[in-house]
Parts: sequence; structure tokens; C-alpha cells
Amino acid sequence: MPQFSSKRRVPHSAEQMFDLVADVERYPQFVPLCKALKIRQRTPQDDGTEVIIADMTVSFKLVQETFTSRVTLDRANLKILVEYLQGPFSNLENRWTFVAKTERASEVGFFIAYEFKSRILATLMGAMFDTAFHRFAAAFESRADQVYGGAPKLSRA
Repeated sequence: MPQFSSKRRVPHSAEQMFDLVADVERYPQFVPLCKALKIRQRTPQDDGTEVIIADMTVSFKLVQETFTSRVTLDRANLKILVEYLQGPFSNLENRWTFVAKTERASEVGFFIAYEFKSRILATLMGAMFDTAFHRFAAAFESRADQVYGGAPKLSRA
């Protein structure tokens, strides 16, 4: 099963990065391949987490697919878990972690493993998904710079 993981240190707090990733409604504005995202349900849980059921439409050239996921936002532990419910995958697992490094810097961990139901779809979208996942971390970091202000640039003497 194809998978991708990354850890990036970013010049934004863990809480800011959690909020940015948790704001799934904004994904079509900056996430590679994400054409649309619709929230079906948002439910606070007794344990302090929040569960979102969402439909995401991904698009590449003439191929467009929609899948449904359960997103668990665990603010207390700065973790986000995405569980696949239905769509073109036979399996999809996605996890985010946010670890404070300083007051204004954090390490963002991203993991995704996926497998398409269809070999044809896997062939059409597989390589493109791999490329997109490599761009995910940079897309979220760029979005954080837009929302929270860019990182200070080092002067070159």
C-alpha cells in the first residue's frame, strides 16, 4: 500500500498549525488536488474531541473522485485522525501531529497510507497522488505564512 510521511519544523505554534489543518472547509483554497469539501456533520464528543464527517472531491485532469472521511480533532493532544468511510479507496489512513518546539515554532507530522479499489484509478491517479503528498507540507506551511504572517527572513550580508 502506498504511503507517505513527513515531519517539518515550521515557524508557527503547534496550536496555530492544528487550527489551520482543522479548518477543513478552507482546503479547496490551497490543498493540492482538492476541488471541493463539504461538511456533512460536526459533532462535539464527551471526551473533548470533535468529529467531522466530510466529503472531499479531488480532481486531476479529467478524473474527479469524491470520498467521505471521519475527521477526529483532538485539540488537547494536538492530533488529527482521518478515517476513510466511503469512496474510491479500499483503504485510507491519515494522521497529523503537532509538537511545540518553542513558543513560536512547531514540528508538524503528516502520515498517509492509501490504496485505490480500482487498478485503473490507481494507475491514473497514483503517481499524481504521490507528487501531491510531497507538496502537501509546503502547501500548509505557505497557508500558515499567509494566515499568521510569514517567517522572518534571514538577512544575507
